[in-house]
Amino acid sequence: MPDPVRVLPIRVLIVDDHAVVRQGLKAFLRVQDDIEFVGEAANGDEAVTQARSVQPDVILMDLIMPGMDGVQTMRRLSAARVNAKVLVLTSFAEDDQVVAAVKAGAAGYLLKDVQPQELGDAIRAVHAGDAQLHPSVASKLMREVAAADSRDKDVDALTARELDVLKALARGMSNKEIAAELGVAEKTVKTHVSSILRKLQVADRTQAALYAVRERLADPQ
Repeated sequence: MPDPVRVLPIRVLIVDDHAVVRQGLKAFLRVQDDIEFVGEAANGDEAVTQARSVQPDVILMDLIMPGMDGVQTMRRLSAARVNAKVLVLTSFAEDDQVVAAVKAGAAGYLLKDVQPQELGDAIRAVHAGDAQLHPSVASKLMREVAAADSRDKDVDALTARELDVLKALARGMSNKEIAAELGVAEKTVKTHVSSILRKLQVADRTQAALYAVRERLADPQ
């Protein structure tokens, strides 16, 4: 019999200027069977250096740090072509911070009062390509999108099937769940999502979902 395929653990880099927070997160990550702690950084400069070195899958990042803050760090990581998903883990959810973080490419935004199991699930979710937002953060983004001017995004450019996928995104469904509901392959859903992002001129599935809610194509979840 062939050997079973080994599933590689999710490699996580911790970025936080408080040593006690990093210690707690390391202890949590080290008891997860499918998650591997690969490095830590106390500021943005260290984060960029470490990310280049250890090539993490997910970066747990605080926003408030001395020197280069989390948003600036995400921009530097993007410029350096670091391919990791960034999951913001911070104590604050101010409107300007939330919007700036999402625009900078954050795949998720959680507050530090999150339960351990929820944090583990969020790491797995962003690694799989799904957005993870604290409820209060999601509501702030809703307000931002509702107040934003239209930027020539035309829903008429979407096909009927792309509309179905967009509505499912707004309900918080993963690609796998959408594929099961629509009776198509998960690869097909990924293709539709890429087309939706391009046509709506948005950066990620979170922004596409918010667009769907703003245009009343789906109810907010």
